[in-house]
Formats: sequence, C-alpha cells, structure tokens
Amino acid sequence: MKSKEIRNWQDSEALRRYQMIMPLLDPDADEGRLLSMREDIAKSNGVSIRTIYRYEAQFRADAFDGLRPKDRTRKRSDKLPANFEDLIAEAILLKREVPKRSVRVIIKILELEGRAAPGILKESTVRRYLYQAGLGVKQMKRTTEKREATARRFCRPHRMELIQGDIKYGPMIRTRDGKLVKTYLSSLIDDHSRYILQAEFYDNQRQEIVEDTFHKAILKFGAFECAYLDNGTQYISGQLEKSCARLSLRLLHAKPRACESKGKVEKYHQKVDKFIAELAVSPVHSVEELNEKWKYYLEQEYQKVSHDGIKEYYRSYDVEVPACGITPEQEFYRDTRGLVYLDTSVVSEAFCHHEERTLDKAGCFSFEGKLYEASTSLAGAQVEISYDPLNTSEIMVHYQGIQPIRAHRVEIGAFADKKQALPIGMTNAVPETSRLLDALEKKYKEDHRIVADALSFRDYGKDGGRDV
Repeated sequence: MKSKEIRNWQDSEALRRYQMIMPLLDPDADEGRLLSMREDIAKSNGVSIRTIYRYEAQFRADAFDGLRPKDRTRKRSDKLPANFEDLIAEAILLKREVPKRSVRVIIKILELEGRAAPGILKESTVRRYLYQAGLGVKQMKRTTEKREATARRFCRPHRMELIQGDIKYGPMIRTRDGKLVKTYLSSLIDDHSRYILQAEFYDNQRQEIVEDTFHKAILKFGAFECAYLDNGTQYISGQLEKSCARLSLRLLHAKPRACESKGKVEKYHQKVDKFIAELAVSPVHSVEELNEKWKYYLEQEYQKVSHDGIKEYYRSYDVEVPACGITPEQEFYRDTRGLVYLDTSVVSEAFCHHEERTLDKAGCFSFEGKLYEASTSLAGAQVEISYDPLNTSEIMVHYQGIQPIRAHRVEIGAFADKKQALPIGMTNAVPETSRLLDALEKKYKEDHRIVADALSFRDYGKDGGRDV
C-alpha cells in the first residue's frame, strides 16, 4: 500500500493540475479563446503549452485519476545549490518587503549580498516559487487593484448548467434543556430556474456541511456543469475540490467583494429572513424541528411561488409570460435539458474522507476517540479507512486484495462473540503431508541416483579395458 505522504502528494498535485486546466473545460468556449487561455495558463504557471495539452488529454481520458503523477522517487536537481530552500525563503521575504520588486531585482540582491553565486538562480525558477507562495504578478494584481463595481446580470439558459451556493446565519434556538444553539443554512440554487436544489440548517459551519449539501443535491438531481461559490473557507477546502473533481464537476469562485454576482442567492435569502421572522411566534427546540418547518415553508412559500426574476428573464427576450407568472419548480421541470444522474456508490465514494490506520491485535482501530472493529484477519495491518464525516456509525476499511470491510463501533455485550477468524496469511486447513519432508526425500533420491550412475562398472572393459 502506498504511504500516506505519497498519496497526499499525488492528490494535491492532481488537484493543482485540475485547477490549472479547469477554465479550459468550459464547453461554451471557442477554440480561439481556448488557445489564448492556454498561453496565459502556461505562462502564469511556468509550464509549457504542451504540458497544458497533456493535462487536458489525461483528464478527458481518465478524469481526476489521470492527473495523478506516476509513482516515482522525486530527487532535487544536482544543479541547485545546497542552500536553495534558504534562497527561496529570502526571495519571498524580499518580495513581501517591496511587492513591486521584479524577479530580476530579487536575484540581483541575493547575488550582491553573497547569498547566491552569479547565474545560479534562474528567473523562471524563482518566479514559479513566488507564484506558489501567492506572490505572482497576476495574483498580487488581483488583490491590490480596485475594480469598479457594476451590476452585470446574467442567467444560464438551462437548468444544472450553473448552480450557486452560500451559507447564511440561521436563528438561535433554545433546546428543551435550556441550551442555546446557533444554526447555519447551507443552500444550493439552480441559476436558471432559481429552484433550490438542497437547503438545510446545521448546528455548525464546518466544511462538512457544504460537502453534505453538494452530496445530497447530486444524489437528487444528478451532475451539474459548474458551481459558482464565494471564497469562504468552507468552499475552498481541498476535500470539496477533490470530491467534485472525482465526478468531473467544475467549481468557480467569485472575486472578493463581488457581491453583485450573487444576486440570485441574496434574493432567496430574503425569503429565509421571512421564515426566521415567523419562528418568533412558533419557536422550535431542535435542529430537526427547524428543518421540518423549513421544508414546509420552502416548498410552499418559495418553490411554488412565481418568481419575478424568471419573468424578467423571458421578457428580456420578448417572450410572453403568463399573468400568474412562473414558479421556480415549474421552470426547473419544464426545461428540455435532461438531468444526468450519477451512480450513488460513485457519488458516495467521491465524498468520503480517507485516512490511514494500523489495526491492533484484535483487528480494531481508534477513530475520533472511539474504537471500531474491522476484522481479526487484518490484525496488525496498515489499512485505509473511508467515512462520511456526518455519519461515522459505519466506516469502510480497505486493504489490498480483499473486499472492503464494514467496521462498526465496538460494543461490549452480555456474551462473547463467536471465535474470530485467523489473520490473513494463516490457514486452518489440515495438510495431507509435510511438504518439507517430501522435498527432502526427493532431493535425497536425486543425489543418490547421480552417485550410483557415476560408480557403475557395467560398461567397464568394452572399450580398451582388460579382462580380470
């Protein structure tokens, strides 16, 4: 089994390559625009255009797995100086001191200070490491330039072409034992129809609630072409990026402070505020009760209510709209573009978290302070576990050469369990004979047959021998 460090490096590198070519996967982009984008991506990442083409071909052939680097031992080039890491650290410090310093000036400073020999550092190498540290020219320009905020309205022509996600602060609820719980609403909305694909309240705002929202939406409505999200920590997590990349789903992030691009979500949140106001006269005492009331409200007061945004969209194309308007539910299900459903097992595996564990002598392992039992046949083995972070009652254990095992929490019952199986590599079959003794017997007979042939006098005297 591959070590954790190698697998993590391969996943991280595959994710970096996917993020690099993600803009090129837009099906609506023409070839001329793609050529220009490839040049920009290659230049900004310090790679050749041929490399970009290769990444695209690998992704289209084997999806996310095709972008993983091959197993190999990575060695640092002998041409680099022994203090190369220190030189890069100094280069990053010099760039942060004066952001307008060019790479050429940074190298010159290091050479004048005697830290680097003349010509040992190349501009392309230093530029690449500065980019990885978030100090590239285009990266710094995006964070420092002031963009004129203009309201640019848009709407995709079909459902599931673009979805938008956001998290909103929910109401404070008081449980029956008097404890105050803060809630958060995680939602996904279809850009074209304004239909809410998934929306649920949680008692935390960790990245797992966003993963759960995406997971449930994909299971219900299938694949989407692209998701448009903000830059919150929950949406830029590596796990969400990897899960969507495994399913060939694109993620895009809004520019900082570009609130005008999230107008559809903000309009929907106005409905959420009205729901929260109603809770003042109809309090709930648990997150489960809150979601139950929210389900009724969302269905009857939003999904089945005419939406002004849909009316404005069709009127912009001079299309007559019924006097009663069009609801998000009607617009979503009247679309001629079919839904692309995905295999549930594939989706579930894509959103699982993976870790490594070493089983003890009883075939158990510890997870989040609790003991889980896998199988005594894997006692002492290093295995990989996969789990749903919001449901850890059951964890899958993976080991090379065998089917995945379902591990459950260890519960001490009134009676002992049945006799456990022997570890892998051992067998309870009774042999018919000793293979060692059989092999020794065969070797003994073979050795003595050779000696007997060498001492044979049968043919002695026929060829020049004398009679006795």
